[in-house]
Amino acid sequence: MSSGRLEAFSDGVIAIIITIMVLDLRAPVGGGAAALLALWPVFLSYLLSFFCIAIYWMNHHRTFQVVKHVGNAIVWFNIALLFFLSLVPFATAYMGENHMTALSVALYCAVLTVCGLAFAGLRVAIARHFGDDAEMQAWNRAAARKNWFAIALYAAGTAIAFLSPTLALILVFANAAIYFLPTFGIPEPQARGHG
Repeated sequence: MSSGRLEAFSDGVIAIIITIMVLDLRAPVGGGAAALLALWPVFLSYLLSFFCIAIYWMNHHRTFQVVKHVGNAIVWFNIALLFFLSLVPFATAYMGENHMTALSVALYCAVLTVCGLAFAGLRVAIARHFGDDAEMQAWNRAAARKNWFAIALYAAGTAIAFLSPTLALILVFANAAIYFLPTFGIPEPQARGHG
């Protein structure tokens, strides 16, 4: 299958995920500044999630600029990634509405952890698809280091949230900052047409 179809489907799902998240931003009943300020946990949750989803989209897009044809394993790992990303709006709303309590932040970090694991699985499926291609293997190793570091930060945030939700969220922000430049530390492979 052409990776273009997979990428177009993924773009649509990610756009829906972001749309669902923004629908949870409700205007306050009161007209004063205090009513707006009371929404800061909801808005901060949305802002953080928006950037996390945007980073996944950027890295997904970058990955599929390299891969021109996909096999079944890649398709299924991509579907798993989209499933876990589709849980982000729920975790975001839960965290914002509960004013970033320990449990809500832990759940949020746990969802981001499984998203990271799903992306790692997708990356491994792509690397296996190309077998012994030296450049793709170098890309996979570099991407794996960054990917596993991100997963470790999310997993640490899941545990730390029960001690300090603020520190857990700082880890999530740090992860977003690391991924803000998706190519940092990762070589840029050429597009592949392997089927």
